[in-house]
Amino acid sequence: MKVSIITVCFNSADTIEQTIRSVLCQTYSEIEYVIVDGDSTDGTLEIINRYRDSISQLISEKDSGIYDAMNKGLRLASGDVIGFLNADDFYADKDVIERVVDALKAENADCCYGALEYIAKNNPEKIIRRWRSQPYRDGLFEKGWHPPHPTFFVRKRVYDKYGGFNLLYNISADYELMLRFLKKYGIKSCYIPHVLIKMRTGGNSNRSVWQIIRANVECYQAWKRNDLNVGPFIMLRKPASKLLQYIRRD
Repeated sequence: MKVSIITVCFNSADTIEQTIRSVLCQTYSEIEYVIVDGDSTDGTLEIINRYRDSISQLISEKDSGIYDAMNKGLRLASGDVIGFLNADDFYADKDVIERVVDALKAENADCCYGALEYIAKNNPEKIIRRWRSQPYRDGLFEKGWHPPHPTFFVRKRVYDKYGGFNLLYNISADYELMLRFLKKYGIKSCYIPHVLIKMRTGGNSNRSVWQIIRANVECYQAWKRNDLNVGPFIMLRKPASKLLQYIRRD
């Protein structure tokens, strides 16, 4: 089973090397690594080119944002399973992809996801919050739940059938995609109860109060555009569901 890992980046010179190295040190052998760069000007490409022989596909060109770049990566990917690793994230361990493949095979699942840790931007050893998820069941999205998208691995056939990221959403296209796959189409999922990803704080959807509000408005719109019934309180339940992540230390 070949796994395609897609990293999209733009002016990520400060973090991209750790991202790349965490992919290349994976113990699983059948990995296709795709990097989609948005025409960086800060030295990102120079760092990427140090590892060019180990990167399966690389493109560098202007794009219309992160989700446009992710869709470009989807079109380039040829693996049986596809995962995204952002340019300021890295895998928690060397056996993450092995865990993913084993879980998908054991459960005969269409997708899998795991836990995630937010770390301080300039100190990877400092954990800011822990995002422990749970096995999916119908009704969880209504409570404000969703999987951590950086840990979300999906079989390519699902993307081929149901499509990629909807560019109508500037901040929450990843939420819309997971809602569409899990809630609307009911693809089979499995949960890996381990931390798969270390993610630096300061992401696009939670940089400011305005961005948080905008992201939650987009999430509400995602329900409507997918013809799913949703109450107005989803905009409150989604951020509220994350509060426990700041106090859990297990």
